[in-house]
Amino acid sequence: MEPGIRLDEHLVLRARACARDIADGVWEHVDKHTTDSVERTSLRLLGVTGVNDIDVPLVNVIVEQSRELLSGGIVGPFVALLMRSGRDAQEVAEAVASGQLSLAPVPPEQRARVERTATELALRGVGRIDAVRRRREELVAALADPITPWLYVIVATGNIHEDVVQAKAAARAGADVIAVIRTTAQSLLDYVPYGLTTEGFGGTYATQENFRLMRAGLDEVGEEVGRYIRLCNYASGLCMPEIAAMGSLERLDMMLNDSMYGIIFRNINMRRTFVDQYLARLLNARAGIIINTGEDNYLTTADALEKGYTVISSDFINEEFASRAGLEPWQMGIGHAFEIDPSTPDQVLYQIADAQLVRQLFPAASPKYMPPTKYMPGDIFMGHIIDAMFNFT
Repeated sequence: MEPGIRLDEHLVLRARACARDIADGVWEHVDKHTTDSVERTSLRLLGVTGVNDIDVPLVNVIVEQSRELLSGGIVGPFVALLMRSGRDAQEVAEAVASGQLSLAPVPPEQRARVERTATELALRGVGRIDAVRRRREELVAALADPITPWLYVIVATGNIHEDVVQAKAAARAGADVIAVIRTTAQSLLDYVPYGLTTEGFGGTYATQENFRLMRAGLDEVGEEVGRYIRLCNYASGLCMPEIAAMGSLERLDMMLNDSMYGIIFRNINMRRTFVDQYLARLLNARAGIIINTGEDNYLTTADALEKGYTVISSDFINEEFASRAGLEPWQMGIGHAFEIDPSTPDQVLYQIADAQLVRQLFPAASPKYMPPTKYMPGDIFMGHIIDAMFNFT
């Protein structure tokens, strides 16, 4: 007998066809629209960074001041101004933010030249991402790549300096992936804080400087322990593609990046989310970043036996959207979680069957390991048992 679950392949094909139909229904909108965060991401990839005198990110200031231009994209008017002024992208951004310069529609006779220059500048931004990806490949080749399954450890003190200390200790104790939980409700902030931070709540702010500091710390301890230590953070919420761009530039290796999480669990506008997730995943695909999808969240608010099918449905939809953004199967961390009530008879058998189903449906996908969240109330020994059974599964 073949090992594993006997699957009805016709049903599997039908499920993937349904996922394609769902994606088709969304794609016409995605292909024709932009969002504030998409436009801000474009400016970041051109090299714009920093904040104004009241700590508002320059990309936010420019987008707010040029709202009437957004429907056609802000890159063209920005590059046209860059060409006219003879300044670089950062200088133009600072001048626009201070009111010295302003963006305007590109005259028809200049559009071809502006588009050529914009393409050249965009390719430079992509080149920066490519260089970061090559550096990861060099380090993985030089150091021992951990065998799978990778041990995934979370740090989240709120203080990036303390996070680095904990992350190094975890790597020395055998951790292969360090995930930095974001501060509470950062996914609902419509801007990315600037610089290093030391005062998060229930997590640490996802900022480019915090990414840089943690990456440097993990590279240092990776040399010490003789293996490449991967870094994970969250590219979701209102700034999803901006955080993906920062992660691409600072050599993050994994990002939690679900196509529907913000809609279902954060009540974020679905039209915006589907546009944002596409650019975020395009960037992750180019950067060689593994995305982890968010199906474990479904079962924190619903019974795992009654609603387990929602996990599989979401897996198929996330796979389809990821494929359309160019992510390869090995970059898809398809979601699953150990969430069945410990008092349920045969719950371990059900859980192993669920995990086996996900593995067989997505055989080339990158496995995702997330900690269990349901324990028997007041029973720490049951908690330890469930932890062990989760790792076993």
